[in-house]
Amino acid sequence: MARTAYVTDLRSLQGECSANYLRLTRLLGDLGEGEALELELSGKRGRFGTLWLSVLEQAPYTTIARVSQSGLMDAVIEPPRMRVHLYHDVRMAEVTDFQRERHFNGRYRYPNVRMFQPDEKLQLNRFLGEWLAHGLEHGHPTRVTELPG
Repeated sequence: MARTAYVTDLRSLQGECSANYLRLTRLLGDLGEGEALELELSGKRGRFGTLWLSVLEQAPYTTIARVSQSGLMDAVIEPPRMRVHLYHDVRMAEVTDFQRERHFNGRYRYPNVRMFQPDEKLQLNRFLGEWLAHGLEHGHPTRVTELPG
């Protein structure tokens, strides 16, 4: 049985990036460059972490944001964090950095040295979408702060 090469699913990737743009702009609101929003995540069983949204850079056509979370397991595992570029002219948001890994390709040969999945870029953007949807559903804004200098 012959294996076929993975083909990047551009339609799904663009759909995820468009949906993530809407989610992020809804969460960020009118946050400006150098500001961060803290969202307490809670549900029926109480508080289960904090989602942090920060605007690192802002320009007329792009915004660079950081999405991170702190919670109960921070001492055991590294908390998740992403850098996301929002492209306002096309209304898309794309993950460009995850846990200090940068610039993901549309597809990877598998296996590879870093053990990226063939559709790593799509999976990261889907994860961002699920993460933001979770924040929209369970997040309660507690404060807006200035990022340290």
